Amino acid sequence: MFAPHEGIGERGERVPGPPWILGHRGSPREAPENTEASLRRAIELGLDGVEYDVQRCATGEAVLLHDETLDRTTDAHGAVALRTLPELFGIDAGGWFHRAFEGEPLPLLGEVLDLPGNEAGAHPQHMIEVKDPDLVAEVTRQVGERGERLSVRIASFHRSVCLEARDAGLPAMLLAEHATEEDRVFVRDERIAAHGTGPGGWRTGAGEREWPCERWSWSVDEPRDLLEACRMPLNGFNTNEPLRALATRALCRLAPHDSGPYPVAVRELEVSPDGLGEGGGEWAGRWSVRAEVRNPFAFEVRATSLLMVRGGAFEVEPTGAVFDLEPGRTVEVPFELEGGSFSPGSDPLFAVRFSWGRGPGRPAEALVLDAPLHRVRTLVASEDARRLTLLRESRGDPPASMTVRRRGNQLLVAVENAGGLEHPRTRVRIGSREVHGGRGVVVSLPTDFDIMGEGIPFSCGVEGNDPRRGGTRRLRRWAGGLPAGLESGVPGRLRPR
Repeated sequence: MFAPHEGIGERGERVPGPPWILGHRGSPREAPENTEASLRRAIELGLDGVEYDVQRCATGEAVLLHDETLDRTTDAHGAVALRTLPELFGIDAGGWFHRAFEGEPLPLLGEVLDLPGNEAGAHPQHMIEVKDPDLVAEVTRQVGERGERLSVRIASFHRSVCLEARDAGLPAMLLAEHATEEDRVFVRDERIAAHGTGPGGWRTGAGEREWPCERWSWSVDEPRDLLEACRMPLNGFNTNEPLRALATRALCRLAPHDSGPYPVAVRELEVSPDGLGEGGGEWAGRWSVRAEVRNPFAFEVRATSLLMVRGGAFEVEPTGAVFDLEPGRTVEVPFELEGGSFSPGSDPLFAVRFSWGRGPGRPAEALVLDAPLHRVRTLVASEDARRLTLLRESRGDPPASMTVRRRGNQLLVAVENAGGLEHPRTRVRIGSREVHGGRGVVVSLPTDFDIMGEGIPFSCGVEGNDPRRGGTRRLRRWAGGLPAGLESGVPGRLRPR
């Protein structure tokens, strides 16, 4: 047994940036996103700073909130832009996450700008995502009151916000899914300080060119993407997986000449239509897994494997393995895994502790690397209508289903059986987009979909009022990824024939 925090070395030494690692909305797996508790936890873990979203309330102040409405992450409802600051006092922004955080307030921007730092620096770095140009003046005022001691970047998908921030004398960061030539020209001509893409977003022709600004990425969580971000290296990125990110940065510093893949590799776990049934949940199963473990170091290491569970209930056999690895050697670690949950959520991790003794020019140390065992469903796009049975996410849920059909470069998704939900609406996740509609929607596929061997992220569901629960809104899903967020698990895959 070993603790995740050992991933930055047993002697407690930090590996400094760049790349700078910021907590995406704080540390949202351990505390409610965009709260002071979440930001403080990210800093406690040793990150270089934090990323968070701000929204404007009716009286003009900037409050930390991702959505335009209060519904998802507080106990209140409606648009935050219609609430005055006094009306926001007393709102609970933490109880939805866990009862331990009940009463956690919505923070003001000024409050989090004063957070103390850690061994990475006296003051944490701040990436502030701004969606409303009218907020730039308030952000400028708050940052300006603190002088030059803060490292701040104003990030936005909207060019107008970036231009407003630049003109106010603040470093601006243009956000996008992928690096494009159009954006490269924009940041060059408009003297924008930084450009940030989604995970893997620099793997484009434009991304391979020289950029006249800092290069960042957002929501970098997967092992492959983290390794790429640290090797490039990017100037920085934000992440929902702080310990994995810190360990990957340490890996690149400890094994600078290694060019192989991420040292711990596992495959996705395909969830069957029935899971384990009523007693064990439908987002569950039995799998024979063969993980691959590679020694990326130039010296022999001892590897100790362990399954780490973050949600649901799992049994694994055997419980772990210990083996010695010569430099560059790869071994397979087979194990049987059974379990899961009723609803999609956090997946288990296969973790490996690499340890080594003192040698020429190196102390005795250890590094923990992990890889998620993602549970997914797969759908092959077909011109014939396919029926998708939705999950029974609690005991006694009635059957519910949807139909999916491909027509040329479009996907037709419709509610077949709403499972007793009233006023049903269709929700579809495809790639990074989420589409809402009535009883059916038409979604465009990427133009190169037919040559995407791995397919694209996909999920669908039906949302409606549940009369069995007092008419509250409820979402029945085919797979994870709906709604967007860590608590919803990862989406399935839509593949071409």
